[in-house]
Amino acid sequence: MRSRYSAYVLKLEDYLFATWHPDTRPAALDIADDDSKWLGLEVKRHEESADTATVEFVARYKIAGRAHRLHEISRFVRENGRWFYVDGVFPQ
Repeated sequence: MRSRYSAYVLKLEDYLFATWHPDTRPAALDIADDDSKWLGLEVKRHEESADTATVEFVARYKIAGRAHRLHEISRFVRENGRWFYVDGVFPQ
């Protein structure tokens, strides 16, 4: 999770694609021209069981000087020893 957050901060699309499960990976990302400024990541909880994991986090960022937060519960799966992001939901 932390490495994917860092990839968003550094705009490393190749890394994001490489760590996104092929079944749910989008055809393209458009973060190169994204003007958001990431401010921090707080991992609220994580659960791991065999080859699946769940991570709840809050990421803070600014766009055009306005603060935002992304609160997500993400699902990951491990295949051949590597973790892949599957999807996430936004809790109320």
